[in-house]
Amino acid sequence: MQNFIRSLFHKKNLNHHHLSLRIIKKITKITVQTIILLTILSPLSAQTFSESFLPFKGTPRHYICYRAADSIVIDGKPDEASWNMVAWSEDFKDIEGDARPAPSLRTRLKMLWDDNYLYIAATMQEPHVWGTLQQHDAIIFHDNDFEVFIDPDGDTHQYFEIEINALNTVMDLFMQKPYRNGGTAMLNWDVKGLRTAVSVNGTINQASDKDSSWTVEMAIPFSALRFFNDPQHPADSAIWRINFSRVEWDTDIRNGRYVKQQRPEHNWVWSPQDIINMHAPERWGYLWFTTQTAGNGNVIFNVPATEDAKRYLWDIYHRQQQYKRAHGRFASTPKELGVTPEISAGNNKVYHLNIEGTSSQYEAIINGSTFKGSIHLNQEGRIYSERK
Repeated sequence: MQNFIRSLFHKKNLNHHHLSLRIIKKITKITVQTIILLTILSPLSAQTFSESFLPFKGTPRHYICYRAADSIVIDGKPDEASWNMVAWSEDFKDIEGDARPAPSLRTRLKMLWDDNYLYIAATMQEPHVWGTLQQHDAIIFHDNDFEVFIDPDGDTHQYFEIEINALNTVMDLFMQKPYRNGGTAMLNWDVKGLRTAVSVNGTINQASDKDSSWTVEMAIPFSALRFFNDPQHPADSAIWRINFSRVEWDTDIRNGRYVKQQRPEHNWVWSPQDIINMHAPERWGYLWFTTQTAGNGNVIFNVPATEDAKRYLWDIYHRQQQYKRAHGRFASTPKELGVTPEISAGNNKVYHLNIEGTSSQYEAIINGSTFKGSIHLNQEGRIYSERK
């Protein structure tokens, strides 16, 4: 039950942190009967109410990450030649996408890489730059912050989060799996060798003047994101899932100090999630690594053929949650879920669906005419490919 309550009440689902006021307004419509029902349901069944289980209908953004042509100095000023030769990302949107107003302040970023690091530079328009938190692993989004979410193998499990404020204070954590599946934040995990810097175009914590922006620059060591025999660094055309978030609080100035207003924080992201929850990695954007150096060529991003098939598996995931709620067990055949084993997806694409498992666990498997091998998804939302 507590995982469901977290998913309803918090935009990030960190169980011991503040509540998202935007979500609270939605919850006030819950009736007494609904609350009683939630109380008697099992934890897994309760999670089916969460919007985090709904299939994603949007299109994730993508970014082509070129190799740095020169050494990158992490000083909060991305002015090396390589930075100047790569494109800015699209401007950030509200976390719920076009369903909400566009952000009032601009946020955009760039990325590069070399054998050792993923480099990120982000600039945030801000007329009032402030920060209070100075202890490592403090809950940084209580200040305005910039956040990075990385899932190197794209299976929605074993992913990483980094948060940083304008004082260059960092919180980093590791997630074995999303909160919706019973995951917990491992705050004792650190990005070993992480380098960060912040530059402020203005004056920090000076409420008497107007600022322009603040810029974050970081170098994330690939070695800190490795497991067991993982490669030392990404290969050419490797794809990671990644997203970025900016938390922005509205403030008043009282007695020369910034004071947060009692209203919801703004959640602005690079690739919209369509829900107020960053911990749904299947909704993150695509990071495409190329071995071409910055300024040398123009790589075109092609969505992998497997991504379309994965959408069908996420639909199965949602149907299984509904089925579990209604029947107390998972379905063991596509027919029980109201789908056919053979799926015609248009453009001569045909997928073959199979479900294996028991009443308490399952694995949905798709084979397709447009890709080799198979794609698997289990009851915890872990999704992965197996090559023939």
